[in-house]
Amino acid sequence: MDREYFAHESAVIDDGCRIGKGTKIWHFTHIMPRAVIGENCNLGQNVVVSPDVILGNNVKVQNNVSIYTGVICKDDVFLGPSMVFTNVINPRSSIIRRDEYMKTVVGEGASIGANATIICGNDIGKYAFIGAGAVVTKTVPDYALVIGNPARQTGWMSEYGHKLKFNREGIAECPESKQNYKLDNNTVTKTTSS
Repeated sequence: MDREYFAHESAVIDDGCRIGKGTKIWHFTHIMPRAVIGENCNLGQNVVVSPDVILGNNVKVQNNVSIYTGVICKDDVFLGPSMVFTNVINPRSSIIRRDEYMKTVVGEGASIGANATIICGNDIGKYAFIGAGAVVTKTVPDYALVIGNPARQTGWMSEYGHKLKFNREGIAECPESKQNYKLDNNTVTKTTSS
């Protein structure tokens, strides 16, 4: 049976993984057993997807990213070049901690910038935006913009990736999509247009 995804001839795809229709896997990428990759994903050069990782549909993984056991990326996630996930909070070479892998969930539509580091056990909210080089040491709320080391929140982002400017009533409009957002009690939600 013909596979319904593309894999470059230099890619290594182990038995026991599932790869969705329309997905593209590029040079020197390794997909390990029990990994689940959704439809229409794009995995760049030199990517490693470890056992039991789950990637939703339309996930974009740029070059030189290792996605370790414990990571789940929902639909439409963007992982920038050379960004890093961890899965053990206190690794030591001489101590086996495979039974201590921590889970990290990256919410729908979230973007993680180049060279950012996500410390395991800290979930990333939907449509959150992690700036390049940020080191995430705590959970990131939906729509939050975080930058720096350690990462700190500096604003809120729309689903189209624009910084939101809220008025006195706590309403902001995305300049591209014209969708409205409400800021209430330090939580952002998308509202129906008026």
